[in-house]
Amino acid sequence: MEADPGRFDRPRRDQAVYGISVAAELLSVAPQTLRVYEARGLVEPSRTAGGTRRYSDDDLDRVRRIGELLAAGLNLAGVREVLEIELENRRLRAELDEARERLDRR
Repeated sequence: MEADPGRFDRPRRDQAVYGISVAAELLSVAPQTLRVYEARGLVEPSRTAGGTRRYSDDDLDRVRRIGELLAAGLNLAGVREVLEIELENRRLRAELDEARERLDRR
């Protein structure tokens, strides 16, 4: 089957495709805000060979979560802690699900 030239395939959620100005516009924040979040280790955009930041949909979701936490009254240090706890929670849930699947197969 031949590729349809008019077809647009969406990028994968983890595929870094947005430059900083586009990401900032999509998020309704200033590019400097994204730079601050990166400097604080809250988001790690990919970089092109030339060093240009590229954000993925996953990165944009993370920045949205940062905004939610800030709006709830946390400071950036608190945001970092919550994000780390949430990540660890997802990892542990996946590990638990995997263990349950192994038990179910017995």
